[in-house]
Amino acid sequence: MRTFTAYAKEPPTDDDEAIARSLAGDLAAYEVLITRYSALAHRTAAMLGAADEAEDVVQEAFVKAYRHLATFRRDAPFRPWLLRIVANETHDLTRSRGRRAELVVKLAEPSTAETEDPQDVAVAVDRRARLLDVVRTLPEREREVVVCRYLLQLSEAETAQVLDLPVGTVKSRTFRGLKRLREEVSRDLA
Repeated sequence: MRTFTAYAKEPPTDDDEAIARSLAGDLAAYEVLITRYSALAHRTAAMLGAADEAEDVVQEAFVKAYRHLATFRRDAPFRPWLLRIVANETHDLTRSRGRRAELVVKLAEPSTAETEDPQDVAVAVDRRARLLDVVRTLPEREREVVVCRYLLQLSEAETAQVLDLPVGTVKSRTFRGLKRLREEVSRDLA
């Protein structure tokens, strides 16, 4: 019995264990899931249009996920399920604001190692900023898919699950979004 007590105090090592223990009432196990996915959930909310309200969106998403954890299909991965809730919360927020969602992305500061030429670093930062500006101009349906696939690095299946779309729709919107991006970027460079 002592071994079980010591085991129960150890944090869960994977999502399945954390979910099982959360369903059994172990709030510390759910905190492990929050810690594990909080940064990704914030990036997702911000990139899908929550802007300064990303913290509120993520908090509400984690609350909803906890409330509906019993309905989670245990044979499915937790990450896309949670991100779908984040995406839905973001959509609800942007609809309630009554205006088109803005894509907000904080660029990571590039490494300024001594071997890097400051001019090259400045050019790279400028290119990223211009590319993100073009991504922001995509129609919302295409922007969401491009953000999920390339900025959040989700698979097609995960993107489909997050956005509640068929995989074929994800593929076609990705194709159209990338085509528009190429056109805009080539115009920008011409």
